[in-house]
Amino acid sequence: MTSKASARKERITREDRLGFRLDEQTKGLIERAAQLERRKVSDYCLTAIAEAARRTIAEHETLNLSERDRAAFFEAMINPPEPSERLARALAEHGRRVGI
Repeated sequence: MTSKASARKERITREDRLGFRLDEQTKGLIERAAQLERRKVSDYCLTAIAEAARRTIAEHETLNLSERDRAAFFEAMINPPEPSERLARALAEHGRRVGI
């Protein structure tokens, strides 16, 4: 694919807009950073925002366990405890409701 065709395809897929206002100092900072990377301001911002979004999502979707918690989790997986009477009743009730 030629660079013109690639650019056209990119324009087609970027239909949505996201707008916000910022102060002059922040705008200058962003413009300077984009200039240093020899990129357009919009491309620089899009990349930076997408990377920040990915990091935020990963931080919220990743579970970090302490060594003690990790050991307890794996112990329960390897040697699961017997179900309690309450859990057995809940499972039976679930089966009754959904027809298992």
